[in-house]
Amino acid sequence: MDPSIAVWLVLLTAVVAANAPYLSERPLWVGRRSGKKSGWWRLLELALMATLTWAVGSALEARIGQRHPQGWEFYAAGLCLFVTLGFPGFVWRYLRRGAGAVDG
Repeated sequence: MDPSIAVWLVLLTAVVAANAPYLSERPLWVGRRSGKKSGWWRLLELALMATLTWAVGSALEARIGQRHPQGWEFYAAGLCLFVTLGFPGFVWRYLRRGAGAVDG
């Protein structure tokens, strides 16, 4: 696999995974819908999706060649990037105005 394709695949996976917790009220997209999900549940889903994205990236890196050891800085920056990629879903879920909102 071409390394540039692998990079784009990981970025696409990260964008979809970072926004996924905000798009459904079902726990982990498969559980029963029981009202609104709490913020803590969404944070748990976000952590699980970040782990899934890291696993996909590691697998692609191993397939391309040798995996490089990373320090804590890499994981801190990756987590910050992942949370930033989830911002559109957060805005859509919590900050958008309701359909019946009136200025004033």
